[in-house]
Amino acid sequence: MAYNLKQIVAEKPSRFTAGHRMCAGCGAPVVGRMVLRALKPEDHAVIACATGCMEVSTFIYPYTSWTDSFIHTAFECAGATESGVEAAYVSLKKQGKLPQDKDTKFIAFGGDGGTYDIGLQSLSGAMERGHDMVYVCYDNGAYMNTGIQRSSATPKYADTTTSPAGTKIPGKMQSRKDLAKIMVGHHIPYVAQTAAISNFKDLYEKSEKAIYTKGAAFLNVLAPCPRGWGYATDELMTINKLAVETCYWPLYEVIDGRYVINYKPKNKLPIEEFLKPQKRFKHMFKPGNEWMIEDFQKEVDARWEELLYLEEATNKN
Repeated sequence: MAYNLKQIVAEKPSRFTAGHRMCAGCGAPVVGRMVLRALKPEDHAVIACATGCMEVSTFIYPYTSWTDSFIHTAFECAGATESGVEAAYVSLKKQGKLPQDKDTKFIAFGGDGGTYDIGLQSLSGAMERGHDMVYVCYDNGAYMNTGIQRSSATPKYADTTTSPAGTKIPGKMQSRKDLAKIMVGHHIPYVAQTAAISNFKDLYEKSEKAIYTKGAAFLNVLAPCPRGWGYATDELMTINKLAVETCYWPLYEVIDGRYVINYKPKNKLPIEEFLKPQKRFKHMFKPGNEWMIEDFQKEVDARWEELLYLEEATNKN
């Protein structure tokens, strides 16, 4: 479906309003605003947000950046909270206690700490049960709100406060968890990976599909952090673009088990282009550390080749 972004997106009122206290150059508010703009104007939404950067910076009582219903829930249970609200809504509507001619949509937001790690159990339960809801992970690759500690979303060799790059250990030693693939393993109807890149079409369309697909849906959205990643605040979109063009963060969706890659770079950039602008990887460019970049490149290439294979294998028929 073709979209006139100016007419359909830009002219919609923002349901994630200005005045929040997120850092300049942060990807998370861009994600929140665009996801909610995919809602139809007549539909109400109930938002559950796990403790984290987005929650503490957008809902400081009595002020809020959310125009829809908002629930702040604990770090570990955004999936459980939102699935419980959705179940109550379904029950009340069946009982005739809620209007039959109006729809409410259910969207949970969590950072990678509250999604990949602490909240994985409640997220998995909500997805497995098939609640009609969307879980959005704004993935900034560490526990940014509590001091930039490593998470299972942190890429290999990244320098964080709990995986400091030094003479003995060169940053985080473990590979980044593939959460989108884990969600695909729940056999839910829609899973997508996207980013807050300069062209918002991909993020908008995937948000719309996730919200209006019946059943459970999951969005993993790259949301760079200037403090944790160490880039200038005006480079947010550049960092996002480099993540996509190097295939560190491929844009794809899985619809009823069928993989679709939404963008294939004509000239795939070397991973150095993504790593170099970020302070958390600066030690990788010191003389003698070339092996780290080579190893990082091998992992990115392997994951990209696997994704190409999955697209071909699941689209044969």
